[in-house]
Amino acid sequence: MKLSGLEGSHQPASPERVERRSLSMAALRSRAAVEPLAPSEPRPQVKVFADYGDEVRASCEVLVVGSGPGGSVVAKELAEAGRDVILVEEGPPFGVEDFRQEAGESMARTLREGGMRASRGRMLIPTMQAIALGGGSVVNSAICARSPAWVFDKWADRTGTASITLDALSPHYERVERLLGVSPTPTEVQGERNLRFKRGCDALGLSSEPTHRNVRGCRGSGECFTGCRNRAKMSTDISYVPAAIRAGARVLTSVRAEHLLLSGKRAVGMRGRAIEPFTWREGAPVEIRAELVVLAAGCMATPLILFRSGAANSSGYVGNELQLHPGLAIMAVFPDPIDPWEGATQGYHSLHFLDQGIKLEVLWSPPAVLAARFPGFGHDYQRHLRTYHRMAPFDVIIAAEQSRGTVRPRRGGWDPDVRFDYAPRDVEKIQRGLGILSDICWAAGAASILPGLHGVPDELTSPEQAEILKSKRLDGRDTVTAANHAFGSARMSCRPQDGVVDEEGRCHDLDNVYVADTSIFPGSPAVNPMLTCMALADRIACGIIERW
Repeated sequence: MKLSGLEGSHQPASPERVERRSLSMAALRSRAAVEPLAPSEPRPQVKVFADYGDEVRASCEVLVVGSGPGGSVVAKELAEAGRDVILVEEGPPFGVEDFRQEAGESMARTLREGGMRASRGRMLIPTMQAIALGGGSVVNSAICARSPAWVFDKWADRTGTASITLDALSPHYERVERLLGVSPTPTEVQGERNLRFKRGCDALGLSSEPTHRNVRGCRGSGECFTGCRNRAKMSTDISYVPAAIRAGARVLTSVRAEHLLLSGKRAVGMRGRAIEPFTWREGAPVEIRAELVVLAAGCMATPLILFRSGAANSSGYVGNELQLHPGLAIMAVFPDPIDPWEGATQGYHSLHFLDQGIKLEVLWSPPAVLAARFPGFGHDYQRHLRTYHRMAPFDVIIAAEQSRGTVRPRRGGWDPDVRFDYAPRDVEKIQRGLGILSDICWAAGAASILPGLHGVPDELTSPEQAEILKSKRLDGRDTVTAANHAFGSARMSCRPQDGVVDEEGRCHDLDNVYVADTSIFPGSPAVNPMLTCMALADRIACGIIERW
């Protein structure tokens, strides 16, 4: 049967949308200056699991798979340009009432594999991906940073993507920033935890700055990770997706895209299945016919769809060249209370060493997550818990440019088999960052540090004792890292033999399939990848409008 509300519901394009079918760079800059901020009204109605019957069939001009930072941008821009768009998302929509502060329950509801997804290799590295309308933007820290010009130079050197430059992306960055209300974190919501980091950087003469974030009316509640109950974070489910719906796009949540329907070098649609939220029970089969397909299912899921479709892999790069931004936190314990739960989740960072692949920042997570990092057992563990109100987690993330991984379909299921190993030079980079972080802790007035490293004392109580962080030769297995920034598994290249998609995001092997998520990055973006992903998606959407 056909799902009510999907067939024949597309509205004809308005004159304004037809006019936007072709946009010059000058027009993009002009729109960036005047486009209003996205409204903060509640999430509009979308199709959910309960709406589906025994079978779901639909057709459209453009099918967009994934509603995160990449797919939501494409869906909005193409819908506003008059295209008939269907946006599918495997996760459910979340309202304020659906968010949970308790970390375990929150992770089980909003993250794939209950937040327990990890890459395998010589060590397990947790790598969290969201499963929700809005994708990772629902549970990330809202950090929006432009990649520096030299990042795109490196990409061009690696895969020949000479047209992807900072200048070329600037109007797209501007459009995204304008709609999301990106701005520096104001002092009044920093909280003492963030300000102590700034104090340490200032004392050492290291440059630091408030993080730019996609928020409006942030109260500094520190709940980004579990979902912003204030609806201040402009995640794509309350910014881009509603705009796409207003322009006529149709949205199906709780639908897993499984494989493309192919006819020669063209995709004619997608088959998948409805998935019940939280139980992950399979429901109705889904078939959507489309004239053009945009994959934006994320760095782990997009290559799986291509693998299962047997498509777009003449180069052999689908699922290869996976790169991560490993991060490692240490806990600074101060002599006075700082109430670390107050303030923006990640309100301050230092890019002083960014050209060396090192980014330093403040962190916050729910108590249960942070408590897992405390050393000791029994009374010793309780002793650390009693200093919780005096703790501040600072972390280092690195561009692990020497390390590589793979993404493959997992036997007997729909989750990926992710493999990743650290190269020795990247472990050295992590260790250098840890040494700098410890210096920041002492300069900020810390009384002790909990390093959380194997072979290092549980607690360091002086700068002299902390020298071990710089002098001890660390192995990757000595660290407890996480890596939630993932990219590169369907990389962009100017030559078909060197990658999966071209500089416009179109698959080399398929005439009408595009990819618009972080999997197309040829290398590290140096900073948090969301804003660059969205800018590239905006560029890809503009290219589709001009050609289709």
